[in-house]
Amino acid sequence: MKSNSEHWNRIFHDTEEAQLGWYESDTAQTLRLLDRVPDWKNSTFFLPGVGTSVLVDVLLDAGARLVLNDISQEALDHDRERIGDQADAIEWVCQDIAQPLGSNVPPIDIWIDRAVLHFLTDEDDILGYFKNVLSKVKTGGHVLFGEFPPHGSATCAGLDLHRYSIEELSERLGSVFRLVEHFE
Repeated sequence: MKSNSEHWNRIFHDTEEAQLGWYESDTAQTLRLLDRVPDWKNSTFFLPGVGTSVLVDVLLDAGARLVLNDISQEALDHDRERIGDQADAIEWVCQDIAQPLGSNVPPIDIWIDRAVLHFLTDEDDILGYFKNVLSKVKTGGHVLFGEFPPHGSATCAGLDLHRYSIEELSERLGSVFRLVEHFE
C-alpha cells in the first residue's frame, strides 16, 4: 500500500494521540541532540511528517521559527487547534514530502525527521525527499533523522517501511553533510 493522505487522515481522525504507536510525550532525546547545535533556539526548523508531535510546542516555547509539513490535513488541523494563537507564526505545508517544496518554504537551519522518510519506499519518492533536504537546508545547517534501522520493524501504521543504515543515510546526503552522532 502506498502512503497517501486518506490513509493518514483516517489514522489521525480515528486514533487518540496517546494511542498512536509512535506517540512520544518526552522530547528529551531530540533536545539533547539540539543542544549540540549552537543557537538552535533562533533557528528555522522544518519538520516533515510532523503529525501531532508535541515537539512543535517545545520548539515554539523555545522561540524557534517553524515550517510544519504533513500529508495529512487532519494532523495539521489538530496541531493548529492545539497551538492556538501561535499557529499564525508557523508556515504550514500540506503536501507529499517527496514532491518539490515550493518557494514559500524558507531556507532551513534544522531539518528534523522523526516520522516520514521510512514510509517512502519508492526510489523516486526517496530521491525527491533528499532533493528537498539538499535544496532547502542552508549551508552549515543540520539534519536529524529518527528512522527504523536495518534490523527494525518492516511495517508501521499498516505500511511497509524502508529501513536505513547510517551508511545509506550518509550516502544519500552526500559530502555536503558530515555525521556528528548516531545511536540506536
